[in-house]
Amino acid sequence: MSNFLSSSIGKKFLMSITGLFLVTFLFIHLSLNALLLVDDGGELFNAAAHFMATNPLIKIMEPVLAIGFIVHIFYASLLTLQNQKARGKDRYASGNSTPDVTWASKNMYILGATILAFLIVHIAQFWVKFKITKELEPTHIDIAGVHTEVENAYALVNATFGYLWVVIVYVIGSIGLAWHLSHGVWSGLQTLGWSNTVWRKRWEVVGTVVAWIMGLGFSAIAVIQHFFFQ
Repeated sequence: MSNFLSSSIGKKFLMSITGLFLVTFLFIHLSLNALLLVDDGGELFNAAAHFMATNPLIKIMEPVLAIGFIVHIFYASLLTLQNQKARGKDRYASGNSTPDVTWASKNMYILGATILAFLIVHIAQFWVKFKITKELEPTHIDIAGVHTEVENAYALVNATFGYLWVVIVYVIGSIGLAWHLSHGVWSGLQTLGWSNTVWRKRWEVVGTVVAWIMGLGFSAIAVIQHFFFQ
């Protein structure tokens, strides 16, 4: 097992597993964020945020998610360095001279670095304030007919998206995410063996659709919040 994980195929396998796991999380995150566009003063979003914050399963998944990010970034960095070392001077010409290689696949590490920078901003703007400094005011909403006190996560998110620079960072980060996933989704499925001559083209289409739904979805939420919910 250790020999497999230390091999090039094993590293790509771990990258694929963690990457597809993170895509699942992103879909859940996008679904939750979409509630920011419900014009109810943030009640539905606060109810969903309260559920996510108090659900025992979610609390277990948080460290798993963090480990997934770390493993994915580590092996992405390791494989990139190994590939550059293996190609030597040829690395400057090989990608650009190959017409079948997409721009995203040639720049996956750069796109990943962009997403990491965006993630750091996201953590500083929200996760730290949710979990560490606890900068959330209490509010009351009805959950299943019960008047419940919850943290007003909506107020913090809404106020943050009131800053245009934050929205610009989110749009740039989301577009970078879309480009990264446009190659990453089908590549991950291919590494796991779910691809052949016929299915590769289909998975490329699926990967592109999934990528841009998420990229444009996150972008649209930030832009709409800034211009229509302030």
